Amino acid sequence: MAASSSSLQFTATPFNQFHSKKVPKHATKWGTIRCSASSPSKSYNITLLPGDGIGPEVISVAKNALQLVASIEGFEVAFEEMPMGGAALDAVGVPLPDETLNSAKKSDATLLGAIGGYKWDKNEKHLKPETGLLQLREGLQVFANLRPATVLPQLVDASTLKKEVAEGVDLMVVRELTGGIYFGKPRGFSTDENGQEIGFNTEVYAAYEIERIARIAFETARKRRGKLCSVDKANVLEASMLWRKIVTALASEYPDVELSHMYVDNAAMQLVRNPKQFDTIVTNNIFGDILSDEASMITGSIGMLPSASLGAAGPGLFEPIHGSAPDIAGQDKANPLATMLSAAMLLKYGLGEEKAAQRIEAAVLDTLNRGFRTGDIHSAGHKLVGCKEMGEEVLKSIDSKTPAAV
Repeated sequence: MAASSSSLQFTATPFNQFHSKKVPKHATKWGTIRCSASSPSKSYNITLLPGDGIGPEVISVAKNALQLVASIEGFEVAFEEMPMGGAALDAVGVPLPDETLNSAKKSDATLLGAIGGYKWDKNEKHLKPETGLLQLREGLQVFANLRPATVLPQLVDASTLKKEVAEGVDLMVVRELTGGIYFGKPRGFSTDENGQEIGFNTEVYAAYEIERIARIAFETARKRRGKLCSVDKANVLEASMLWRKIVTALASEYPDVELSHMYVDNAAMQLVRNPKQFDTIVTNNIFGDILSDEASMITGSIGMLPSASLGAAGPGLFEPIHGSAPDIAGQDKANPLATMLSAAMLLKYGLGEEKAAQRIEAAVLDTLNRGFRTGDIHSAGHKLVGCKEMGEEVLKSIDSKTPAAV
């Protein structure tokens, strides 16, 4: 069933065939918010990576939500907080310490806040916070990035698009995450035959990389509205020609999914012209990076959107798609909802705790219905609140709402 435009219950895709959900053998006790008549039957280890800027603020709020839904649903969560990005650079001199990567690998799931900031912009590439994120994705072998973009009725007026264009938009971008031009070799700097300095990168995909992301996209579309648009640049790029060939060949295995193809320049235009035509989009790393950010702004604020990064096995990585926003860091102005919704995706896709995920999703909607808004989504007639108060209001809704049965 497709996710309704008035719901934040992102449609669950059967990632159990791609992604393991084991219960750790050595989870430590974590103080829960309420007493239970019986001991929790399940326990999970979650690595928290607050990162930089507003990251620590939004992670703190999401952590509280995870603790509360765990106590309500009868399972236990234990957290290990580790440095990453600029915070790690300042502490130990590298953007992704070995201890941080090892913690993430041993966990059941990892929740990331945000990384980066002006302070580290002039660092050499290997010492930039963003390099740590690429290393983390590669280390966890998460190759599928899911980014939902849903225009909520409560926030349709926040979109920069006309109401009749934005209303009812509900799409999912499935982005290949560990291949393509961001990782391809050769890459680097050199000098050409004329003595001119040059920089070069390589857009390269192996057939298996395309097939595995395409299968996840087909499965995702199958559980939504049955439409998949593959975005490439097959009229120019050989890597895209192979991409289209393999995606097209797989379509025969999914007769219930309607497959279409679109060049990336046209897709960028269509996302603002008629975004409701899209259900599920699958594309490569660099195109997905750009298009998912574009899609996010249709919703009215990048501060509302979560993401999940999953691999064939092992823990997933869950994070809001917004940046570290250093200009408002430490001022209690951040919107924590994207991180709370990322925590919901962690529960659903990472731990298989569907009901707990629905509690957070329903509570976010209820909080918006009650008129609470952070600055990025505020409009006349609503109550302006900070990061902490928004989180507290969501917690109140979690405690009072019982989601529908799965």
